[in-house]
Amino acid sequence: MTVLPPNTNPLRCLTGALIAGTLGILLHRLTGAIAYVFATHAVSYHNQLVYSLAVAVRTLVVGLCTLATGVFSIIALGLVALTLQLLWERWVQGEQT
Repeated sequence: MTVLPPNTNPLRCLTGALIAGTLGILLHRLTGAIAYVFATHAVSYHNQLVYSLAVAVRTLVVGLCTLATGVFSIIALGLVALTLQLLWERWVQGEQT
């Protein structure tokens, strides 16, 4: 048995999953667009330090966007799973009474 706040219900969980899933999809598209722009615009600097910093910044930007995409996607999946769990517990309690 899980300990949840008293105002937790399946509708609130699904609403949160919808919001998190939407943000995950938007971040996925943003990540793809950023990666595409970085792949098509080559870095060409004569100074090795500037070139290394540019590559590091590009890697950080794509990595952070990918991380945010993954976090919001996992949150959405977790909220859907919580919704299913709450519905299952209601169904089991309904059968017992």
